Amino acid sequence: MSKIHAILVDPQHDFMFEGEKGYDPTNPDPNPLIDMAKRPGALSIAGAQADGVRLARLIKEGKKKIDDISITMDSHRTIHIAHPCFWRDENGNMPAPFTVITKDDVCGKNPKWHPYNPGNQKWCEEYVTKLEQKGRNALCIWPPHCLIGSYGWQVYLPVFNALREYEQTEWATINWLVKGDDPYTEWYSAVHADVEIPSNTKTMLNTGFIDMFKNSDLILMTGEALSHCLKWSFVDIFQTLGDKAIKKFMLITDTTSPVPVPCFIDDAKNFVKKYTALGMQTCTVDEFLTGV
Repeated sequence: MSKIHAILVDPQHDFMFEGEKGYDPTNPDPNPLIDMAKRPGALSIAGAQADGVRLARLIKEGKKKIDDISITMDSHRTIHIAHPCFWRDENGNMPAPFTVITKDDVCGKNPKWHPYNPGNQKWCEEYVTKLEQKGRNALCIWPPHCLIGSYGWQVYLPVFNALREYEQTEWATINWLVKGDDPYTEWYSAVHADVEIPSNTKTMLNTGFIDMFKNSDLILMTGEALSHCLKWSFVDIFQTLGDKAIKKFMLITDTTSPVPVPCFIDDAKNFVKKYTALGMQTCTVDEFLTGV
């Protein structure tokens, strides 16, 4: 009998909830708790709310097929190298969300951007240089999101409810992996930071997490965003396990979406194209529930 392990990458409110229909951010609800429940997640991805509903269905209706579930949780601090408050221009202004900061923007005599704390200058120069050398995404400034302990950090409610039911009815224990809490490096991948920090072993390759999948016959891949955290998690896992293992992985195509920017949409398409050619499987929620 096949052993199936599902990996849910960052199924969190800040990514998945697109806001209550008709919500007007200029006219918030006077009750802050109600308003919080209505407003979009801090980095909501177009299509992700529907992804979350389908993912919840996958877990609820497919729970008898799924032997193990692992969940990664994007977990940031307010002060973070990819958040606006970390940086300033020559006039003391923070970068707007979605600003891309390159090596040329940080290094040299007249940098466009510098860290608010001058003591971080050397690290920032090293950081953007290593990103370029390693072929990772250039540093993108994101709206503060998935702040540890916040509502946006929590698992999207329909998915959480399905997970709770899974644990109780299947008497199962879900594996949780927190990633992203070091303020000095981006951490798209579940298994190591974009630039590893020697003094923080948590940022280095998490071989223990990867080893969990060696005894599985099929590993389901889902979560947000296809262009970023899902993509880089599995690129790193595939590179560690080797090409022969790729055929054991199955992307659930209708429970994940890319960040809706043309270059990121292309990144997601190229990821799927490359690894399906190497044997990665794909299916929809319906196909998994009826055919696997």
